[in-house]
Amino acid sequence: MPLRPLTRHRLNRPRSATAAATAALMLTLSACAPGTTSGTSGTGPSTAAAEVPSSHVHGLSVDRETDQVLLATHEGLFDVTQSPATKIGGTNDLMGFTAAADHGVFYASGHPGPGSDLPNPLGLIKSVDGGKTWEQLSRQGESDFHALTTSRSGIIAYDGTLRISPDGMTWSDVATGFVPAVLAGTPETDTVLATAREGLQRSTDGGKTWQRVTTAPILQFAAFASGTDVIGVEPDGTVHQSADAGTTWTRAGRIQGRVQAITAVKGAEKKPWIWAATTDGLVTSTDGGATFRPADAA
Repeated sequence: MPLRPLTRHRLNRPRSATAAATAALMLTLSACAPGTTSGTSGTGPSTAAAEVPSSHVHGLSVDRETDQVLLATHEGLFDVTQSPATKIGGTNDLMGFTAAADHGVFYASGHPGPGSDLPNPLGLIKSVDGGKTWEQLSRQGESDFHALTTSRSGIIAYDGTLRISPDGMTWSDVATGFVPAVLAGTPETDTVLATAREGLQRSTDGGKTWQRVTTAPILQFAAFASGTDVIGVEPDGTVHQSADAGTTWTRAGRIQGRVQAITAVKGAEKKPWIWAATTDGLVTSTDGGATFRPADAA
């Protein structure tokens, strides 16, 4: 997937405290809502984005070695590296989806689709063949993990209760004072981030304990590009970058259209590469989120 120069968008001026409170409310309302409306947000010129196969995108994964781009959706898992998109495996509503450290290994949760023989809800399921087939690990018929990620020490998931597991089989409950919209981790470290209405939450022990990052913006989405580089997106599409695993943040650009999922990988010149699935389509950035372009298939 060759990456071409991007169209630069102007940045917004700093927002007021009232606007920040509004963003927090938007985060609560949109955390689990499917993106079914479209249009253009932001101040830059509108561009057509690469089409996505579903209006309900719950997860996004990019393989840095192969450039394969996967979307976890209400209708199942799709490979959108080439156009048209290719369906992978059965039709299941993958509400939670995350990649593991090993190539082609994914964890997911949600609900079975038409023709599926999996239980409802799915609990935690695992694929070791790139999403073609799924193994039932635990909590089948009990948990629909809307937020799901991995760290160096295990799996962190939320189904109304925050739970951590070293192996996907046994779980421990974690008491928190927040509801995570998105959990973001990396197999490289035990640092985990949770976006929430109360503000960004950060754990350095694989999700056992949490502290609020009081200097962070109100983020709806977060994704690790490496052990230290993180991308965050506000409810209005404003992009922020952190070079210290979510402790401090620098404002970058803005994504047009309502964002449904993001992912990031380590790019060239110490700038993370970002992919975002929006209601207008799939877009990408190679300059740390300063600018975005349609993620065209080559």
